[in-house]
Amino acid sequence: MEEIARQNITGKVWIASDGWYPLQIFSENKLLKTLIGTFGIWSRKGMVPGFQDFLFSAHPSKSPNDIFIKDFWENIFGCKWPESMSDKTTQNENTMFCTGAEKLNEINKILLDTPHLIITYNVYNAVYAVAHALHDLYSCKHGEGPFANGMCANIYNFEPWQLLHYVKNIHFINKIDAEVFFDKNGNPPPVYDILNWQLNPEGSMDFVKVGSIDFSASKGQGLIINESAIMWSGGKTQVPRSVCSESCAPGYRKSTRLGEPICCFDCVLCSSGEISNQTDSNECIKCPDDHWSNERRDKCIPKRIEYLSYEDPMGATLAAISIFCAVICTTAFCIFIKFQDTPIVKANNRGLSYVLLLCLVLCFLCSLVFIGQPKTWTCMLRQTAFGITFALGVSCVLAKTIMVVIAFNATKPNSNLKKWVGSRLPNSIVLVCTTIQVIICIAWLATSPPSSEQNMKSQIGIIIIECNEGSTTAFWCVLGYMGLLATVSFIVAFLARNLPDSFNEAKLITFSMFVFVSVWLSFIPAYLSTRGKYMVAVEIFAILASSAGLLACIFFPKCYIIILRPDRNTRECLMGKGIGGNKKNT
Repeated sequence: MEEIARQNITGKVWIASDGWYPLQIFSENKLLKTLIGTFGIWSRKGMVPGFQDFLFSAHPSKSPNDIFIKDFWENIFGCKWPESMSDKTTQNENTMFCTGAEKLNEINKILLDTPHLIITYNVYNAVYAVAHALHDLYSCKHGEGPFANGMCANIYNFEPWQLLHYVKNIHFINKIDAEVFFDKNGNPPPVYDILNWQLNPEGSMDFVKVGSIDFSASKGQGLIINESAIMWSGGKTQVPRSVCSESCAPGYRKSTRLGEPICCFDCVLCSSGEISNQTDSNECIKCPDDHWSNERRDKCIPKRIEYLSYEDPMGATLAAISIFCAVICTTAFCIFIKFQDTPIVKANNRGLSYVLLLCLVLCFLCSLVFIGQPKTWTCMLRQTAFGITFALGVSCVLAKTIMVVIAFNATKPNSNLKKWVGSRLPNSIVLVCTTIQVIICIAWLATSPPSSEQNMKSQIGIIIIECNEGSTTAFWCVLGYMGLLATVSFIVAFLARNLPDSFNEAKLITFSMFVFVSVWLSFIPAYLSTRGKYMVAVEIFAILASSAGLLACIFFPKCYIIILRPDRNTRECLMGKGIGGNKKNT
């Protein structure tokens, strides 16, 4: 402590143990600047009645044979008795000799303040404890004693353990109204005073009681602190703040600096999804799965729920396009019904054209099932309805393409394909190809059906309500089978593109299948690279684009002739010229 004072280290709050108080150095004025504001925890003191008067009356001359009083005198006054100086003791000019004229009642009162009387008070209680134990031992009645067979100890000849029994059980109130007893472990009452070392107006040090600790008190009542009575380092009354690091605000956590005191730390912003809602948090708290941290990281807020809804501009736009295309397709169907007896409608299986148009209407409308909050039934319906309707539509296109090839080759002499001309073969093709897709969908729904789920991990701060396809393999089997039908239709139509004009619908089918396959090949990487509502939007766009491609490429040219060029809607024109209007050689 002398070295600390010499280097003028101030501004520190020291915590003193009960081992400090017997040392004279801690009451020296040169340490006042360093030690003011120190806190000490000592056993509760008590003023022994009459002890101060006894102390002031003590003098070596009254007890010349008492060696302890001479040592006490030397320690109190900082002097040496001449007779205590041996020949080997080195004397110097600063050595002060005791004369006996010194007066105890004139010394600094710090010597008689709290710490110096604690041992005296404890000895006082110890003597009384033994006295009470001896009294209880003496008062024991034969036959009612605490030992074997009700025996009592002999007051003139007892064993130490017999006296110890009574000492453990003493319980009395001393002359300053303090309880004295021992617990089951032999310990005195665990009560301590909290003392604050303060500078008094005379420039010396006082030990001021500012609180107490009672470990035997009920929970929450053991610690009592009088904050207004505390004097901090430097004589200040305001609680000192750490000069190393300021407090961390809510939203931050403390990160201790390696190799530095615990009061030196950095304030680190809580990670996304974590918060701290109090000052100087040591750790950040993780938000529940359905919540996320706000920007200040001091509160958990519900995650934003996302799905492709009708209120969303993108969802509303796709729904409007879907309905518009369905209306256009229905209009084309009505045109075909009204002009069903005209040559261009009757050409190449009128019934398949009706089925294909109705199928395209369903394809446009099935995209509406993809919009809105996913439910279990909508998740099961959307992919199966889409897969079956598209399989039906592509099967119709395949049947029409095959019939173009068969019809052309059946006109050749001695052809065996004439028996296949008619409605039985295309109907069988449509039925078989569609049934296979239906079987795939039934197996999908029976083994691992799609369901609605909340995806909380895909995007930060967002709960994506989406459909879990259940079986990814089944989903890609549905798409793969549909792609297989489209590829076969494209190949057959491409090979039949140069047939005579009367059967040149193969050219339109070729281009429509090219658009269809291109759309779905582009769909795969786009679908796999998106998440949430954008993934659903990509699939809806693919459905609308591929359906619109079939409608535009196969039926718009025929509707154009029916409505705007009725003069070309004749058998002679169809046999002599194609839909495109170019002359061909048969």
